[in-house]
Amino acid sequence: RHHKVFCADMETIQPLLKFASKQTNFGFGLVALLTAGGEQIFSMVAFKCPCNELNFTYGLVFLLVPALALLLLGVIITKKTWQLTTGFCHRNPKLCKWRNLKSMGVTVIKISACSLVAPSTWIAVALLRGSYYECAMTGANSTRYRKNVCRGVNSAAECLTKLQMFPCKSAGKESEEVLLTLRAHSQILGWLVIASIMMSGLLVICVTRCFSPISYLQLKFWNDYVEEEDNLMDEYSSKHAKELAERNLKIFFKIQDPAETPTPPSPRRSPSSPKDQIYSTLHRYVEKTQEEKGDIEHLTLVLS
Repeated sequence: RHHKVFCADMETIQPLLKFASKQTNFGFGLVALLTAGGEQIFSMVAFKCPCNELNFTYGLVFLLVPALALLLLGVIITKKTWQLTTGFCHRNPKLCKWRNLKSMGVTVIKISACSLVAPSTWIAVALLRGSYYECAMTGANSTRYRKNVCRGVNSAAECLTKLQMFPCKSAGKESEEVLLTLRAHSQILGWLVIASIMMSGLLVICVTRCFSPISYLQLKFWNDYVEEEDNLMDEYSSKHAKELAERNLKIFFKIQDPAETPTPPSPRRSPSSPKDQIYSTLHRYVEKTQEEKGDIEHLTLVLS
């Protein structure tokens, strides 16, 4: 019953995910929204400043390590990453050409743009909240910074010695002024991160559109064509893979005689050789069996 409910939920979510994947801006917005919500939940459930000498390390880890994990996850799940890296070692002599280097650079920029949405959102939201920054900077091992933060506080000497205890609720009212200052610093950095991301994105888009050799409508048609080609490639690949798997299984269980099933040839090998188009152990067994059967039939005809 739970499995049926889960499948029904997935069927409901899939159209939304498909729409988000087609609409780049909507997809980026959805990723940013989910990341912001995840950061809020994560900070409430997992984060608790230790209020000791580990403040600096603890705060920076919660601020930067999840962002790094999201960046790596974004690189991993981006389809262009594997389109670029698959067969990379066999293409080294061709990479020296300027056209190939330019194309590879554009692909890397696209991968980076898609992968940086979630980590930049995490850092920006975390800085706007200020909890991680407060915890980290109260443990900063810098006398000048401590004096600058505690400047103007009534009990400046106590502030310098007990600064790392201020993020805890038991630190007392004297810590409120210092924490407000740290939170202001954190929020300023957060807005600067957001502004820099927006300006960088706008600059990259303007530069790429400025050097585009085609018009806006032609570029729009090009993007639509690439998207439709990619979707049809997935459909045709699934269809022919299913046909080939069914054919091999039926031959293995002696249900039917072998039938010719087209498969995509390897560009680095001869497409006429069936050995270059083996996709599994069962497939190898079927092809080898049919090859031996064909040799026996040929020998029988020659002898007769």
